[in-house]
Amino acid sequence: MLSGDKPLYSQIIEILRGRIERGEYVPDQQLPTEVELAEQFGVSRITSKRALIELEREGLIYRRRGSGSFVKKKEGVRRPQEEQGGAAANRIVSMIIPYVASNNMFGYIPGISAYLESRGYYLSIHNSDWSSAQERELLRSLPKRGTSGIILYPVSTQRNLDIVHALHATGYPIVTIDQYYSLLSMGSVVSDNFGGGYTSAAQLIELGHTRIAFLSTIDIQYRSTVRDRFFGYCKALSDNGLPVDIDLVYSGMTDQAESDPPSRRQFYKSLLAQMLEQQVTAIQAEHDLVAFEIVKAAADMGVRVPEELSVVGFDNNLDFALHSDVPPITTVEQEYREIGRRAAEMIVDQLESGERQTNRVEVPIVWIARQSTGPGPEADADSDEEEQEAR
Repeated sequence: MLSGDKPLYSQIIEILRGRIERGEYVPDQQLPTEVELAEQFGVSRITSKRALIELEREGLIYRRRGSGSFVKKKEGVRRPQEEQGGAAANRIVSMIIPYVASNNMFGYIPGISAYLESRGYYLSIHNSDWSSAQERELLRSLPKRGTSGIILYPVSTQRNLDIVHALHATGYPIVTIDQYYSLLSMGSVVSDNFGGGYTSAAQLIELGHTRIAFLSTIDIQYRSTVRDRFFGYCKALSDNGLPVDIDLVYSGMTDQAESDPPSRRQFYKSLLAQMLEQQVTAIQAEHDLVAFEIVKAAADMGVRVPEELSVVGFDNNLDFALHSDVPPITTVEQEYREIGRRAAEMIVDQLESGERQTNRVEVPIVWIARQSTGPGPEADADSDEEEQEAR
């Protein structure tokens, strides 16, 4: 029933509007619920909810908390284009994200939507599908379609600087989450990635590890998140009198890491073998999924975690890993909901005050120790020395 020519929620609006105008739904009749519409049209519940919100804004329906949506009498019906102020009166804030099949993406959304709705705004979500070109097109088109502001999760902080800067420079409300553009003075809300990188390395050093590898499947400079975690890792090594050994830094292997499952599994085993040859006893991974792949590779190779190898992730969003046959992964937790809420707050502040956002907000991280980390060789050596002194 739906095509790819228009946004799905717009197509649902047109269909429901037509049914109301033709009398298929009469005044005070209840419409299908968000869940029923999602099943009927094969869309997400977020999309069906957006359609009902827009119909309410037009005055075609009214909604009762706990009861549902009902057709409104024809008096007072108005379309968005008839509202005073036109596009400027639009209360839609759009979120551009690189993919939607991830716990962390959905972690941001509750914080954003709850704050926006509390202030009378609505959220629309758009997927760039890890494509800088698609992200660029969304950045170009959404303001023209009447979106009041944009919350952007960038594909990379090396791409689309020109259009992001142009939007910000002209006063259009736009803030980034997860990452920030180091060359642009614009609003952003991120985790304390430097602190997270520092904490991970410092905790491993405290456990007695001195040969700690830093592993990122993407180039370190490609995203500010990974870059800051790497800088934190380097600072922790330096503060503890350890050299930053470039031979223990592994990055830029996206193609191999995202290959088919058999090839990916072999890639991680080969990578781990290289690290073990370098006498690595601990690995600080870019994020939890990479850490999980390393722990699985270690199991395949007969390397015991954490007795022979400690592994730390980042994010704390792999619930399935807690119930797998590998040790639960020690990680750094990001407060996704709070990041989303603060980003929405920034957008609304600019919309209502007219002042451009330029601050970078860093949300604290939380260290979560689990069974993938344990004592390193230096801890064992210290224990042997204490035992000998005791004798």
